[in-house]
Amino acid sequence: MPGEWRVREVRFGAEGVTLAGLLGVPGGEAVAGVVLDGGSGPSDRDNDGSFRPIRRYLLEAGVAVLSYDKRGVGRSSGRWCAATMDDLASDALAALGFLRAQPEVPDEAAGLFGHSEGGWVALRAAARGAPSWVVTNSCPGVTPAEQERYARTTAARASGSRHERDVDSVVAFYDRLVEAGRRGAGFAEATRIVAEAGHPALAAFWSDVDADGWEFLKRKQDHDPLPDALRLRCPHLAIFGGADELVPVAASVRLFGEAACDADRDHRASLTVQVFAGADHRVRRDGVLAPGYLPTLAKWIHAPG
Repeated sequence: MPGEWRVREVRFGAEGVTLAGLLGVPGGEAVAGVVLDGGSGPSDRDNDGSFRPIRRYLLEAGVAVLSYDKRGVGRSSGRWCAATMDDLASDALAALGFLRAQPEVPDEAAGLFGHSEGGWVALRAAARGAPSWVVTNSCPGVTPAEQERYARTTAARASGSRHERDVDSVVAFYDRLVEAGRRGAGFAEATRIVAEAGHPALAAFWSDVDADGWEFLKRKQDHDPLPDALRLRCPHLAIFGGADELVPVAASVRLFGEAACDADRDHRASLTVQVFAGADHRVRRDGVLAPGYLPTLAKWIHAPG
């Protein structure tokens, strides 16, 4: 009956890997379907729990939801740290194909939702494939290197550095780290740069990075999302938290807006931007999703563009 929904464990193949996740379908035929792609690192089907309230709300709104463990995480095979952005985009497209194959899901109303790094993945997938729409959630419009530079600057200021020269020093060491990555430096050299900086803002960034993680960072650090945004052939909803300390929100809105205004962009592509004042990187205020976030997301998925 309407309003009832169910969730089941699923597995599906992608390029060289088998991905595992959760498929939720509403009671009766779904009005739309969405694939949820998590953020950076070893993100699972729940994206550290942040996808659970989104999944529940969308299911109750009649939207089928598929989320999955990133390759090498949970019950998925492979290694995420050995992947490229194209590999991750192929995984997202495989998930979209699996979702569209479900009898309850209308093929013409299935799209991609990507959080943070997952937004870059969703944009790359959308530029290569044909989702009905794409939602990016706290996805920077700048490269990973530029985004992390902004985050280290914000973290240095928040750590109690009393002088701007202290912040400048952290940023200078971060820039050295980026340049080391560009010339292929090894993990030991990168670790020495972070240790030499001797600042918690850089140490916090490095705390979860191992040798494999450093190789992944080197591969992705200059990924530019704007060419993918220019190649979109579908509506794009870009969501941000106005108090996001990890993403340069104003710059990202401007850059996605410039891409949307490009005269050569496909006429089917549109851009809607929603910034939730006072919300953080996961679009939360006081630990819960910002007021209006879930209704805004569901309403747009029901009628994108």
